[in-house]
Amino acid sequence: MRRKYRISGLTPQATRELSFPIDDRGTVKTVVQYFLETYGFSIQHTTLPCLQVGNQQRPNYLPMEVCKIVEGQRYSKRLNDKQITALLKVTCQRPQAREKDILETVYHNAYSKDPYAQEFGITIDERLASVEARVLPPPRLKYHDSGRERDVLPKIGQWNMMNKKMVNGGRVSSWACINFSRNVQDGAAGSFCHELALMCQVSGMDFVLEPVLSPCYARPELVERALKGRYQDAMNILGPQGRELDLLIVILPDNNGSLYGDVKRICETNLGLVSQCCLTKHVFKVNKQQYLANVALKINVKVGGRNTVLVDALARRIPLVSDIATIIFGADVTHPHPGEDSSPSIAAVVASQDWPEVTKYAGLVSAQAHRQELIQDLFKVWQDPERGTVSGGMIRELLISFWRATGQKPKRIIFYRDGVSEGQFYQVLLYELDAIRKACASLESDYQPPVTFVVVQKRHHTRLFANNHNDNRAVDKSGNILPGTVVDSKICHPTEFDFYLCSHAGIQGTSRPAHYHVLWDENNFTADGLQTLTNNLCYTYARCTRSVSIVPPAYYAHLAAFRARFYMEPDTSDSGSMASRGPPPGGRNTKAAGVGNVAVRPLPALKENVKRVMFYC
Repeated sequence: MRRKYRISGLTPQATRELSFPIDDRGTVKTVVQYFLETYGFSIQHTTLPCLQVGNQQRPNYLPMEVCKIVEGQRYSKRLNDKQITALLKVTCQRPQAREKDILETVYHNAYSKDPYAQEFGITIDERLASVEARVLPPPRLKYHDSGRERDVLPKIGQWNMMNKKMVNGGRVSSWACINFSRNVQDGAAGSFCHELALMCQVSGMDFVLEPVLSPCYARPELVERALKGRYQDAMNILGPQGRELDLLIVILPDNNGSLYGDVKRICETNLGLVSQCCLTKHVFKVNKQQYLANVALKINVKVGGRNTVLVDALARRIPLVSDIATIIFGADVTHPHPGEDSSPSIAAVVASQDWPEVTKYAGLVSAQAHRQELIQDLFKVWQDPERGTVSGGMIRELLISFWRATGQKPKRIIFYRDGVSEGQFYQVLLYELDAIRKACASLESDYQPPVTFVVVQKRHHTRLFANNHNDNRAVDKSGNILPGTVVDSKICHPTEFDFYLCSHAGIQGTSRPAHYHVLWDENNFTADGLQTLTNNLCYTYARCTRSVSIVPPAYYAHLAAFRARFYMEPDTSDSGSMASRGPPPGGRNTKAAGVGNVAVRPLPALKENVKRVMFYC
């Protein structure tokens, strides 16, 4: 059998340029010469690099043409979009087929005959466990009174914007377009933008149809110069009038590589500008009304509007939210992909900025040590040469933002935390609850609003199936359980406060319910109260007219953390998850968080006008 090697990399030189010592006297031999003399093999592709299978101290070179990749190896790095699509097609199973596969696997494994199971007295039923469940009703959603339909009751987790207008349409009085796609002519770009502007108007926004500048083409490799130049040209017109550029529409090639990330990084951390990116394929799409309607939803929240709110929120009928000023947080930490050993993790926190509506969420991001799950930047104190001891951190900043937006401090805190495994529950709770307490006390010494701390989990293997797959009253169109299905007994913890909630309608495959664990509850929620609140919030997600699978603040935190990857400097932007809001004001002398022996580089802060809106949507 041929020998196996682990490849550590490629040589920077071509094969014909490589040589190595063959004795202690310093005699060297080329790789080409060595293979010819030793094996009688003449290397054909001498301009290609060699595989490096040694180390820096003892290099070992292998020409590619003499090697064969061992089959069946697991690829642990990030997949591209095409690979992900192909993988989903293979693994995607309808509920009925998945249930059948599970039962067949249990039957063939014959656990009842396993000697080890028998020795320990373990018996495994070959039937699925039967659990009691109930289906929570969908909430009624409010839209603007000027539309033909002023409110809507979603059906099976979805609805549409037909005959409806956004409940609070944002204002876009000045906008521009820049086109990075060679396949889109200026006229086509102008027509597309006009259609989009019309859709924004129809949907309820105050959107001026004419741009400040006509769309123009720019070369993708000059993205920074193009964006800054376009912005400056617009401000030369708007500045003397005391106006700002409200929105930049960006047309991208379908395969744009890092261009999307560059646009977001430059706009949000340098120019202080919200942008909406659109792919070339959508510009030329014949029937694009649905696409334009979805883009309009995103633009509206990016410029400070609201798409819809809960009728019960406006009527002050949501228990333990509507009675006193309540802020709802969402938090998540995303980690770098396997193999990226020096990349930092990204923490993101969002918080509602409106009450009683609880639909607008401001967001902040921060870099921290590699694979560190505890959010380090929730609250911090540092020394400033001029101001002395200064308090800061994401919780404090978002509390102050809520205070300014509503005119009052929140009197209740609900904190949804995503991405925590059961083994880390109480470590995360102790550290992050303490940070929340300190952030509150930093505003006023006796300010300690009650906190409810809820962990949201989607990475589990629990699946729920209807008893009868053919009962249309028990399943949706995809064969999955109905949105609003909640289970809080038998498969849940016997003493702790947790529940499974499937808040969304399945599209493909088998729906995975979210698992909510209440780790701390000073607001004394009932199970019904928290389950209903969580389910209702899932209908307020801004980017679509569907209920979503996890509570929106946790979803938004995930989006913000993902967006923060693009804030890295270009030379490290392909290394995975890394971002930061930069050092706190006056805190530029604070030490950077460590990632092993590598410091986490502080990155540009989000501009103030960007932080106030849902830029990550």
